[in-house]
Amino acid sequence: MTDARLRHGRTSLAISFFVQGVVFALLVTRIPAVQDRYGISDGLLPAFLAAVPILAGIGSIGTERLVKRVRPGPVLRWAQPVVCLALLAVGVGDGLGQVAVALAVFGLAVGALDASMNMLGVSLQRAYGRSIMLGFHAAYSLGGIMGASLAWAGAHWGLSLIVLYGPLMAVLAPAALAASRWYADQREPRSQVAAGSPPTPGLRFLLPLCLVMAFVYIGDSTVANWSAKYLQDVLGSSEQLSTLPYNVYMATTLLGRAVGDLGVRRFGPVGVVRTGAVIAAGGFGVVVLAPGAWVGMAGFTVLGLGLCVIVPQTFAAAGRHGFERFGPEGSDAAVARLNIFNYVGFLVGSPLVGALGAAWSLRGAMLVPLLLVLVTVPYARAFDPAPRPIPCRHERPRTTDVGRGSNGL
Repeated sequence: MTDARLRHGRTSLAISFFVQGVVFALLVTRIPAVQDRYGISDGLLPAFLAAVPILAGIGSIGTERLVKRVRPGPVLRWAQPVVCLALLAVGVGDGLGQVAVALAVFGLAVGALDASMNMLGVSLQRAYGRSIMLGFHAAYSLGGIMGASLAWAGAHWGLSLIVLYGPLMAVLAPAALAASRWYADQREPRSQVAAGSPPTPGLRFLLPLCLVMAFVYIGDSTVANWSAKYLQDVLGSSEQLSTLPYNVYMATTLLGRAVGDLGVRRFGPVGVVRTGAVIAAGGFGVVVLAPGAWVGMAGFTVLGLGLCVIVPQTFAAAGRHGFERFGPEGSDAAVARLNIFNYVGFLVGSPLVGALGAAWSLRGAMLVPLLLVLVTVPYARAFDPAPRPIPCRHERPRTTDVGRGSNGL
């Protein structure tokens, strides 16, 4: 693969990550408007919201099977416009049945999109021979900030969902589709595994990474769903100030991911993941012990710097270990299966903290994501890029020590 094709592939994939960040933020930040438009009751809303990540998990499983016949590039090329059109459909419908169908399509397509997008990112990182995954997720964070800002502007000016979504999707969907022509799939031959060997990786070697992914997304969903309420109800902030923690969290997430690849190249993924987990746990600790709103704000700010580096490295580690064992097909399957635990953490995190907050206290409930993030520290060994034996007789694919630091991590 030529250097020019790699550069074009990297840019086009970053555009896809950015577009997905915008689209997802436009949905989740306008949930109250969606609820009002369709008259969804407070009792029914959780079912609608839970259906999206559940269907996304199904979409991710389906993508694992699909990429055995079609490379991830074409899957992403067509999944992304479907996600954009599904968001548009959420804004134009006029009945519960229509919004249910639109959200179902959105969920399934998002699962395919997230899986194929990270498959391509892992493949490109392997081709580059150095850490670049954090840069893609930085593009996603930038898109999320822009999407949330546009949603705020729409709410401030009283724009309807169709007025907000229509022009944006008319720009973003064609832009993503145009950029997709430069996706850089590695057209490597499929691995020929020995008779009796599984054709794709089992879950056992992925289990530590799956747990890390779930734990990190429990922490992320806690910030997204409970930071404003925590600042206002527990720390006594004003309503205006309570809207800021998630914004500063997203800003520090962008900052950490923008420079994180340099850290991985210098110190290795194990060191970066351990450091990120300790920083995130420290941020949660500040939140738990905060005597007032501004100290709590500082805790949420630190959280973004810690959590932001872990998810991209988890995808990279899963793809790398899958590739070492089973070649390109194993890398794709590992990423697709790991991606499911993104949605597991999202589904578990907010209800878990909410239930503990109601039964005990919201301050005490913040100890749960703190402890779960700390648990990821010993699991950092699973991010070691050292080559591993391959349980089959074919020639081992060439691997690179992506992100290995001079300290041997």
